[in-house]
Amino acid sequence: MKKILLMTLMVLCTMAGFAQQADKKQPQADIQFERITHDFGKFSESSPKVTCVFNFVNAGNAPLIINQAIASCGCTVPEYPKTPIKPGEKGQIKVTYNGAGKFPGHFKKSITVRTNGVIEMTRLYVEGEMEEAKK
Repeated sequence: MKKILLMTLMVLCTMAGFAQQADKKQPQADIQFERITHDFGKFSESSPKVTCVFNFVNAGNAPLIINQAIASCGCTVPEYPKTPIKPGEKGQIKVTYNGAGKFPGHFKKSITVRTNGVIEMTRLYVEGEMEEAKK
């Protein structure tokens, strides 16, 4: 009886190992950004809207789908591709910070990007210093 249990356990472990190897061979998307931070530097309160672009590539072997890109506050708005990005293709996420009605000074905002890629979540950061308008 013990031999039968032992053999059954060995067969199950072997099958589990093969199943894990099969999962690793599945095609997967892989988003890779050129950079994940952008510093706007100093800009005037009289021109409170600034924009930057985060470039990325799908380094995987399956289509990349960006499910969502959400900013940490309403003053920061990300724009991202809604269609799948093929393997090897490039794309960009455009981020606009609007400091209108905000107090001058330093800010740092994050954008959470969720994808179907190997790394499912990436955080991008924008920061800068809005200076008080000269009167």
